[in-house]
Parts: sequence; structure tokens; C-alpha cells
Amino acid sequence: MRSFRIFNFISASLAAVGLLVSVSTASFADTWPSRTIKFIVPFPAGGAADTIARIYADKLSEALKQSIVVENKPGAGTAIAAEFVAKADPDGYTLSLASAGQLTILPHINRSITYDPFKSFAPVSLLASVPYVVAASPDTPVSTLKELIAAAKSEPGKFTYSSCGPGTLCHLSGELFKNLTGTDLLHVPFKGSAPAINALLGSQVNLAFDTLTVLAPQIRDGKIKGLVVTSRERSPQLPNVPTAAEAGLPGLVVDSWFGLVAPAATPTAILQRLNAEVIRIGNLPDVRERLGAQGLSVTTTTPEAFTQTIHADYERWGKVVDSSGAKIN
Repeated sequence: MRSFRIFNFISASLAAVGLLVSVSTASFADTWPSRTIKFIVPFPAGGAADTIARIYADKLSEALKQSIVVENKPGAGTAIAAEFVAKADPDGYTLSLASAGQLTILPHINRSITYDPFKSFAPVSLLASVPYVVAASPDTPVSTLKELIAAAKSEPGKFTYSSCGPGTLCHLSGELFKNLTGTDLLHVPFKGSAPAINALLGSQVNLAFDTLTVLAPQIRDGKIKGLVVTSRERSPQLPNVPTAAEAGLPGLVVDSWFGLVAPAATPTAILQRLNAEVIRIGNLPDVRERLGAQGLSVTTTTPEAFTQTIHADYERWGKVVDSSGAKIN
């Protein structure tokens, strides 16, 4: 009888503690935010990723009636920022822009990172995405994807492609192309998109795989040839460039996406508030216009859908990494 009473007492105590924690969490979420929020960006200032972060940060600041400070923390292929956010207090005062490469590629090629793409973060929503473009230099004797595949198969190893660095989405897009077409292209890595595209403009390489944002201006000016875009639909930025599916290669679908994450264990109420605001912001005409001017598409989602995207792309790019042998020393 005594042991039964002790059991009941313990059960009641645990229930009370659970209720207190629940009430405390709800109360905390009700008062959030009461001070400045940090918005971490794993890239340098001035690029497309930084633009996305600042547009959403400004709008969130207005909605939440609290200052949001954007902090650029580039380095180590985005790992520095990710590790900083993973260790931050899960109190809603540290948010981060997350990229496809950071969560779905880097964990496969850099075994020294200390964050877990699934356990270290709480996904809030996707924010925006941009498709890739397969482009050819002015002197490369191909003008269509079909011609490129035929030429590359007839002369294995002759055609070169530049990338913005080993293990990047630029690099792995080329490797995916090779896997899908059974071709052999020579990878020429550079430190960033600018030198990679300069090499293409100067015909030092035959091809480049990079974002629409980077390549569209050069294609529109006739300086390089756009063979395909890797989106499911044609881009308004390049209406005359077919999709890979239209050109006969439906498997070449590549989106460089960016999303909003918080440290794992951030209160659910805060995540839900952020998600609702992000979806509202993504539907604002001026936000869509500003992002669209750079070839970016608004892609806001539920946290669950964002989580599914991370898992699917992690598996997909893991296979490409394995087949390519890509790694960071």
C-alpha cells in the first residue's frame, strides 16, 4: 500500500513538473522577442544568399517589432556559421540562413564538421531557391544539350567544366550530369563563381554549372551560350533557354535552395510564429519582385516540408558524392 502511494506521489510530481515546463515554455514564447535577434548568414555580404537573408530579416523585424541584426560568418564552406548556430542557446534569439550545400552536401565531404544536419537545427521554412544553368564558352562547338552529350561521348575527357570549388553544388551538378549521360568531363575547380565564370568567358574551359543568378546576365549579353536550365519550368530570366527535361535529360533538376533554421530545441511556439511570418512575407509582392529580379523564386514551406527536402537532398547528393569521390581535405 505504501509503495502504491509513493508511486502515485512520484507520478503526480512528474505531471506537475511537466505542466510547469509547458506553462513556462508557453509564457516564454508569449514574451518573445524582447531583445535583438541575431540572423547568421554563412556567406559574405553582397551575394544572393546575403540578399535573401536581409530581405527576410527586415520584414521579420517589422512583424516582430524587434531589431534583427544580420551577421555574416563565412568560412570553411559554411561550416563555421553552422557550428556557431548549433551551439547557440535555443531561445529564439539566434536564427540562421541555411543552404542546400551546408545541410545536404558538406556533411558527406567533410567528416570533421561538428554539427549534425538533422539533429543540430530546427527547420522553420524554405525561403528561396534558384535553378542552375549549364553554359558553354563562346568557342565550344556545341549549342544544345544534345550536341554536348554527343560530342562529350565521342571524345571522353576532352571537355572541361569549371566550378566554384570542389564539393560545391557547382561541382556536383557537373558530376550529376556525368552520371546521367555517361560522359566523362574534366573538372576544373576555382575559388568561387567569379573566377570560374571568367575562365568560361575566356574559353579556358568549355562548360560551367552555376546558378541562374550568376550566369543569366552573361547569357543574355551573348557572351556565353546557355544550353539548359535545371528547373522544372523555363525561367523568365532566360525564356529562350530550354529546361533539361525539354532537352531530353529530365533527371538534371538542380535547385540551390536557402532556408531559415534555428538551434535544435527552440520552443515550438516560436518556430510556429516564425513560420507563419515567413510564409506571409514570402507572399508580399515587393519581396517576390526583389528576389525575382535576381532569378530567385520564393519557396516558403511548412517546417515538415522543409525537413523532407533536407532528407531527400541529403540522400540524393550523398550518392553523387560517393560516385565522384569528392571530399575536402
